[in-house]
Amino acid sequence: MSESGIRRFLNPLLRSKTGIIGLILIAIPLAMAFFPQYIAPYDPYKRVARPFQQPSMAHPLGTNDIGQDILSELIYGARISLFVGIVAALATVALGSLVGLIAGYFGGLVDEAFMSVTDTMLLIPILPFMILFSTFMGRGYINIVIVITIFAWPGIARYVRAQVVTLKTQPYVEAARAVGAGATRIIFKHLLPQIAPTLAALVMLRACASMIAEAALSFLGFGDPIQKSWGTMIYWARRSGAITSGAWWWITAPGFMITMTVLGFAHIGYVLEEYYNPRLRKS
Repeated sequence: MSESGIRRFLNPLLRSKTGIIGLILIAIPLAMAFFPQYIAPYDPYKRVARPFQQPSMAHPLGTNDIGQDILSELIYGARISLFVGIVAALATVALGSLVGLIAGYFGGLVDEAFMSVTDTMLLIPILPFMILFSTFMGRGYINIVIVITIFAWPGIARYVRAQVVTLKTQPYVEAARAVGAGATRIIFKHLLPQIAPTLAALVMLRACASMIAEAALSFLGFGDPIQKSWGTMIYWARRSGAITSGAWWWITAPGFMITMTVLGFAHIGYVLEEYYNPRLRKS
């Protein structure tokens, strides 16, 4: 993203208390994801104390069932949890936008065909089918990203298609068509830039759902059990009897981080959506 793009992204957030809160909430997990080696007190893959040790000065969040430091796990786990959430959100918005742009611009049979598929996908109960697909595709975070993208794009396609149907009748689009501009040029040079700001808001909001989906699928055992993520931390805590053994800190810590990060993305997404969509602005 260019300097002007970053400024355009940050300006509405810095003018809003909600946006500032969102940036603060996101800054913490981002720092954990980018600089874990400087923040984590221990190697998260090594045993450093007794199993199920309660929170203390040496281990602020205690230890897990094999004596690994939970705070270090939490810090290193931010990388994969954020990776899945952001990449899945970007892939979802990209696929949904492509479908919506094509359907909205061409209309007719193309629109009917694309929207029939979209409407069918919207009728599918997402979580059961995500579990079914994950079962066949196997464990791994790339597979989780693919599964989330497969089932999350239809809502984006519907939204983008509605925007394009309105924009394609605007004078500047008619002028471009009159001078011989092709469909590809009109879609990507004239229509896409007009809806790009609202797509940034959709990425933030989809990141919320993607992180929750990653945590759910990892909790069910479809993540990579060797890699650290907030979802797999909850998975191992459940399997190791953290609740029955009284190790509440093991589940509470990743649950809190997921909640905080999702709230951060949601705050940013709502501010951007309100800023770039005049119909949502407060009077």
